Amino acid sequence: MKDRPLAPARIVAPLVAWYARTARDLPWRRSPDRSANRPYRVWVSEIMLQQTQVERVKEYFARFIARFPDVEALARAREREVLRLWEGLGYYRRARQLHAAARVIVAEHGGEFPRTVAGLMALPGIGRYTAGAIASIAFDVPAPIVEANSRRVLARLVGYDRPTGGTAGDGPIWEIAERLVPRRAPGRFNQALMDLGAILCTPTRPRCSACPLAGVCVARRTGRTETIPVAAARTATKRLTETALVLRRRRGEVLVEKRGAGEWWEGLWDFPRLDGKRLPGDRRLGVVTYTVTHHQVRCTVVERVVTGRPPRAAAGRRWLAPARLAALPLAAPARRVAALLGAP
Repeated sequence: MKDRPLAPARIVAPLVAWYARTARDLPWRRSPDRSANRPYRVWVSEIMLQQTQVERVKEYFARFIARFPDVEALARAREREVLRLWEGLGYYRRARQLHAAARVIVAEHGGEFPRTVAGLMALPGIGRYTAGAIASIAFDVPAPIVEANSRRVLARLVGYDRPTGGTAGDGPIWEIAERLVPRRAPGRFNQALMDLGAILCTPTRPRCSACPLAGVCVARRTGRTETIPVAAARTATKRLTETALVLRRRRGEVLVEKRGAGEWWEGLWDFPRLDGKRLPGDRRLGVVTYTVTHHQVRCTVVERVVTGRPPRAAAGRRWLAPARLAALPLAAPARRVAALLGAP
């Protein structure tokens, strides 16, 4: 990156001044800088924001904090409660790691968050970006960050025209971020970078005329704001079809099973998938479609009433009345199947 000189003095001050005027009003920012709970709120929000839009996270964050107001409350919770509140955000591994990290913080750190990037990265589910966000925003550690918005801003600032993303692609971007982050109020600077990318330096049609860094932006000067950053090649989407089986006993209970390790929605409950052909008495209830990890799935839902003695629910399976499904953490398609049954 030596061929792309940076001028921190021409970047930090204008950006922070712009942020002071236009900072987004986000619920996780509404806590005093000295609040003992600030690192917890930053952490929860950053985990939720991974691959999820800000507007969607606002609603979930408010409910989550109301139920688990601090790290001790989260550590005491049952995983089932955590997953139920997370339901709909997707990428449920984040929720399980959040819960596991809370227990580590309470058991091994006396309920106090580590104050270094290395200490934070030792916790389950916390990578370099999340550690940098917590350390800089909550503890004023001059740690850099690279996420979707700041990556775009930094790449355009220096005219970085190679594919970004992943460890290799983002290596040079991390170097830029590290050279820019100030020792004074690093969290404010990092949040300003993210806001700039979200508000002005958008993926398409950036509003360069309003940008406080327009005068030092290489991409703007060279007319490449629409081609920088260069995204890595996308994984092709696969299309799948499947059939979900609503197995119902005469008393009305339906069978659900817990998704196992390595499966989509690990640890959540779902309706069984049909093995083999449909039977003449099966009744078609409808179709649900969903997208997960580069797969588009079309799932036909059929109901089968068990005649005679129903099979016993083995480990990882339960017979439940549809009304009781509301309290169970269900996989995303399972919640839609439950809706076909009239369940809440």
